[in-house]
Amino acid sequence: METRKVLRRLETLGNPEDRAGMARFGINAEKAYGIRIPKLRALAEELKKDHPLALALWGTGMHEARILASMIADPKQVTPDLMDAWTADFNSWDLCDQVIGNLFDRTPHAFAKAREYSRRQPEFEKRAGFALMAWTAVHDKKAADADFEAFLPFIEDAATDPRNFVKKAVNWALRQIGKRNRALNRKAVTLSKRLAASADKTARWVGTDALKELTDPKHVEKIKK
Repeated sequence: METRKVLRRLETLGNPEDRAGMARFGINAEKAYGIRIPKLRALAEELKKDHPLALALWGTGMHEARILASMIADPKQVTPDLMDAWTADFNSWDLCDQVIGNLFDRTPHAFAKAREYSRRQPEFEKRAGFALMAWTAVHDKKAADADFEAFLPFIEDAATDPRNFVKKAVNWALRQIGKRNRALNRKAVTLSKRLAASADKTARWVGTDALKELTDPKHVEKIKK
């Protein structure tokens, strides 16, 4: 009953124009209502944490229901098996990034799964690995530098993957790690320079684009020591 009520709420929040526009941003809108993230966050605040409801919403297969599920699920109840199952369902970059940033990066499995998923072959599963690296760099204030430095070889290995949603996530992870503090910035800049000098076109883009931000004085001065 609660699941049906929430789905009806989502239907009322949907906007056909927004749904039509999702494709322009590379979002799979096949099972979407066309709801903007702020409206989903407001609904999530109203619903509060409700792990059983989150599981039921994910099971509907509806795009925004799944994003909402990531907002109300309990990170403490998220198992590695659940992460694997949801990651296998990713069919759009925004669903991947929302689930990672709302939920997966807050679990004790985040660092291990980041490494694991970065070795996957399906595009959105592989993106999930690097989205986890990026979001943990932003959200996990207590993690050690060594945890993020350990991600750099995975970033270097994947930097030649030309698929759009992979290469952008690889670049994103590299930039976020490099903005965490000055020590990691130096490590990220070193890798970025190596990639920028690569014979591979995609690796050069990843490295060159990251260097623009990681060496820009107005950005560097904001990075904590």
